[in-house]
Amino acid sequence: MPGAEMRLPLGWGWLFIQRSLAWDLSLLPSTGPISSALSAHYGTRPVVMVGGFLSGLGLLLASFATCLTHLHFCIGLLAGLGWALVFTPSLATVSRYFEKRRTLATGLAVSGAGVSSLAFSPLFQLLVDSYGWRGALLLVAGMSFNLVAAGALLRSLSLAGDSVAGDAPGQKRLSRLTSLLGLDLLSHKPFMRYILAFILIDTGYFVPYAHLVPYTREMGYDEYQAAFLMSATAVADLVGRIFAGWLADSGTIFHLLHHLTLWTVLTGISIALIPLGGSYALLMGLGICYGFFAGALVPLQFSCLVEIVGTGRILGGIGLMHMLESMGALLGAPLSGWLRDATGNYTISFIISGAFLLAGGLILLTLPNYFSCSWPSNPKEEMKEEAGAVLGTEYDH
Repeated sequence: MPGAEMRLPLGWGWLFIQRSLAWDLSLLPSTGPISSALSAHYGTRPVVMVGGFLSGLGLLLASFATCLTHLHFCIGLLAGLGWALVFTPSLATVSRYFEKRRTLATGLAVSGAGVSSLAFSPLFQLLVDSYGWRGALLLVAGMSFNLVAAGALLRSLSLAGDSVAGDAPGQKRLSRLTSLLGLDLLSHKPFMRYILAFILIDTGYFVPYAHLVPYTREMGYDEYQAAFLMSATAVADLVGRIFAGWLADSGTIFHLLHHLTLWTVLTGISIALIPLGGSYALLMGLGICYGFFAGALVPLQFSCLVEIVGTGRILGGIGLMHMLESMGALLGAPLSGWLRDATGNYTISFIISGAFLLAGGLILLTLPNYFSCSWPSNPKEEMKEEAGAVLGTEYDH
């Protein structure tokens, strides 16, 4: 039987698979511009279908792995590339389809991550216990192949603000590639300030996901209490994503950037207050607040991006944003761990992490029209102004 020589002690198969998934998560942001360029050239439907096939193929081949390197290659590289090709075009398609209820639609779309964070870990452990880690990977591969069918249902929209520079006859290949990758957005100053804000935000945003469980164990609580705390945080995250989308689209007097700033500040404060959780009940309350605020931030991030770059460049914008903001996500957990080792506890780690989000919130204040009270009431008129800002005045700042 292929791969029979790779016999892992009980539980080690899932541990190694988790390590491979960590490689996958680090790959997804870096391939954002590639998936954006392919979607801009070939359309979202074929790109998502290919991504679904690659993700299923990677998991299928991983079930025959004979060493840890095979798992890293199949799950971390092949499946990771597939999921990257699925994520960016799918989210961009949602942003392009909706105007009035864009934030709620985005919140519902990204709420799947909250559901999967609750269901996948116990489900996969059940599959491992029932069929072994190889059988579990085969079943999960079958689930991933369903992304091919889901991708076939996508239909791209052609909008007036779409960038068509890459299709001009006789254009140089370098200029065409720049247009497909959205690299011209690197000269868009509001976009770059937005990216800087999220580099700072992501530096602190993911720290509780990495260190809340060790902190809970360090406080003297057992692994089941720590796991329940993270489950409650995940449920709050799911609710926060949907609630924030509904609230932003409910016709309040605040701009989307105002909503984003509010949730960013509240997330930072909730992280900084975690060391005050002296009892399990108080720690649970702080964890739920963090999960709700952090979840609420997610749909606003993508909806505000549309207002900054316009729907015609949302593909390139999401791809570049994921690649650049990943610097903060990769820095946050190691920095927090180093601070814990240097100080002997997690207090400074959580406080500094919260401070990074507050700093990101301050940068959001510098974006154009942040303090303006006059916004177009007609969505079509608003989209025309956005497209004009991208193609003209905003580049002159």
